[in-house]
Order: sequence, then C-alpha cells, then structure tokens
Amino acid sequence: MPRYQSYIICTSPRSGSTLLCKLLEATGQSGHPGSHFHQPSIAAWLDDYGLSDRHFADPVSRLSAIFEAARQTGTGTTGMFGLRLQRHSFDFFMQKLAVLHPDQTHDADRIQTAFGRTLFIHLTRDNKLDQAISRVIAEQSGLWHKAADGSELERLSAPQTPTYDAARISEHITTLTAYDAQWQRWFDQQRLSPVRVSYDDLSHAPAQQLARILDALDLDPALATDITAPTAKLSDQTNQAWAQRYQAEASTP
Repeated sequence: MPRYQSYIICTSPRSGSTLLCKLLEATGQSGHPGSHFHQPSIAAWLDDYGLSDRHFADPVSRLSAIFEAARQTGTGTTGMFGLRLQRHSFDFFMQKLAVLHPDQTHDADRIQTAFGRTLFIHLTRDNKLDQAISRVIAEQSGLWHKAADGSELERLSAPQTPTYDAARISEHITTLTAYDAQWQRWFDQQRLSPVRVSYDDLSHAPAQQLARILDALDLDPALATDITAPTAKLSDQTNQAWAQRYQAEASTP
C-alpha cells in the first residue's frame, strides 16, 4: 500500500486542534496543517490564496486553482498535505469537491482523488461544558490562543471582559455535541476508521499523542521526541467558576 500523502484533522472549535496542528508542523515532515477551507465561501477562499475571480473562465477552473493553492500551502516542502477541517464548513467543502470530481460517488474517494491517500484523525473534547465555556470566553474576550511563553498567538477582536451567558453556553453544548455525532455518522457512512485523539490526552501528553499520529502516518515517531507544546492553555478560574455555576443552575428545579 502506498504511503500516506495527506491527513485531515476532523474536529470542532476548542478541541485542541491548534496545538495539534503546530505539533505536526514542528516535525518538518508532516505538512503545514491549518484551516485551509475555513470559511464556507468561494470569495473567502479566493481571498485566502490571493486569487482573483477575473482570471478564471469557469467555476471548475476556479475551484481547481483554489484547491491546488490550498494543497501547496498545506504541504510546503514536506511532501505531505495537512488539513484541519471544522464541521461547520464540511458540507460546503464536500459540495465543491463533488464539482471537481463528479466521477467519484463517495466523499472519501473524492478526498483521496484530490489529496492522495488520506489518514483521517478525529479530534474531540469529551467535556462539552468545558468546550462550550472555552468558546464563549474566546468569543467575548477576543483571545483565541496563547503561545507557550504567554504571548498572544491569535486575537480576533479587542480585549473585553467575559460575561457569564448560560444561554450561549447551552447553545454551544448542543452544537458541539451535534458536530461530534455528524462526524461519527460520516465516518460510518464512508466506512472509515479514523485515528481518535481526545483533547485531554493531547493536552496532558502532547508528545505521546504526536508520536502515535506519526506512527499512523508511517512516519518516524521519534520525530516527536524533542517537540514541546507551542501553545498555552487559556482555561483559568473564570472557566472553573462558570462551569460550577452552570452545573448548579442546571441542577436547580
């Protein structure tokens, strides 16, 4: 069987995917994984890769250029393509792949045609309350990720003090739970057995989980030996207090 040419991290927000992407990239041999198709929008994809709609005669040539640009970005010089795929953009992504590869009737076959032999990684976070709280705080505070040295890695809006919002937390719990179920249904439909990685295992033993994934990719697990977590946890006393309050309110008749 040929070696893997790509992998897709199938996940949902606040599951540790940024940490996993940076760990894989740090090996120097497993691509440059990222959300290369994050927004379900052709206009956003064109903008991401500096492409102009004026240069394409038809939708198929436009899509071909977008997917080739994404493949090059996610591969670099490593020979392996890495992609983080959030569930909210999955359906749009597959619809466009179907336009590019109408001769293939199954999603997994279209992915393999586009990116070569692909390993699927299912990254999940079991504690949906913690995951939902993490997302609400990120949305409100504007800070989504910090580097290991404490500096800001990704900020999407101006700093703002988070305010407890039970309704928003509940909404995210429902959505995130549905995302996990949708991924699992898709794996079952496509007869795929993904490598399963949990947020807890990844955050507690990042090098060990990285080695496990490298082994599944037929790469040297020893590449993980000297790699340390490049991101820091954002969870603090606010997260804990919100979780306790939410659970207390939920148990009150």
